[in-house]
Amino acid sequence: MIYRENGQFKTSYGADQQIFPIAQDRWAVIAIIAFAFVGVPLLADEYMFRAILIPFLILSLAALGVNLLVGYCGQITLGAGAFMAIGAYAAYNFLIRVDGMPLLAALLLGGLTSAAMGIIFGIPSLRVRGLYLAVATLAAQFFWDWAFLRIKWFTNDSSSGSVSVSNLDFFGWNVDAPAEKYLFCLGMLVVFGFLAKNLTRASIGRQWMAIRDMDVAAEVIGIRPMWAKLSAFAVSSFFVGVAGAMWGFVHLGSWEPAAFSVDRSFQLLFMVIIGGLGSIVGSFFGAAFIVVLPIFLNQFLPVLGRLVGISISTAAVSHAELIIFGALIVFFLIVEPHGLARLWATSKEKLRLWPFPH
Repeated sequence: MIYRENGQFKTSYGADQQIFPIAQDRWAVIAIIAFAFVGVPLLADEYMFRAILIPFLILSLAALGVNLLVGYCGQITLGAGAFMAIGAYAAYNFLIRVDGMPLLAALLLGGLTSAAMGIIFGIPSLRVRGLYLAVATLAAQFFWDWAFLRIKWFTNDSSSGSVSVSNLDFFGWNVDAPAEKYLFCLGMLVVFGFLAKNLTRASIGRQWMAIRDMDVAAEVIGIRPMWAKLSAFAVSSFFVGVAGAMWGFVHLGSWEPAAFSVDRSFQLLFMVIIGGLGSIVGSFFGAAFIVVLPIFLNQFLPVLGRLVGISISTAAVSHAELIIFGALIVFFLIVEPHGLARLWATSKEKLRLWPFPH
């Protein structure tokens, strides 16, 4: 009975339009962020940082970008992995070719480069939609996979085709240890998460949703489809590009084009579908689900096999991951198309009514 709005009066438009209008939500988010910054570095070990927390934070940022385009603007994309690669390689070239380039500036410039490419490859969205648009964005994936593999300038003439970065310096702070990388990724995610939330609440976000619901009606009421669609591609590609740069710089340290293959694009799209289309919190749920599920199955299936007296090989575990993963995607599409975010919203509504449902 503590999750209520009774007595929480709004005396200004700003108070009524704040991101978390319910005080309990506001304090809960503050507590979660404070624990993430202070408690997690004290409790987590190196394996948890490298295998779970850092990938979760970076992929959450990438899923935010994909959700802005797919969930809020309704423009399907199968080339998110390519824009992650653009952000990573652009940031790498800015860092090595410009003397004294700060790490943060390189990451943001990589995101801006990805945004520019997103506008170019988003132009087909002005004429086509649905499956045809998906194929157009998939063409971007194959083109940039080929470019980063064959054009040696992008890799600074590396003979192996791979690039590496080290000694990351963030305004005098050496981002080297796993806990430091985690805090850096967490800070970036918090900033971009609030930016994404405010974008969806602003006029540009309402234009995206109008285009998603019915683009003809949106044009009738004065919304320019070209501006709305291209801005969605630009903002989405910027988020994804920054995430790609962080994936290469912070998580991998050394990478090649295969790190941003079409599998990565499908992985990000599945995150959005499972987490919830058109939901900021759904991006976090989807990323957590995708990152944690393979690790859980990898640990759980061999234990289950020993309990029932069956020897399960590593290959069988890998195949079972794909089967279970695909089955869960189908399950969510059938049972709850709006994803985990909708289940979370439903739980909150029930909690607000408990113990007097009506």
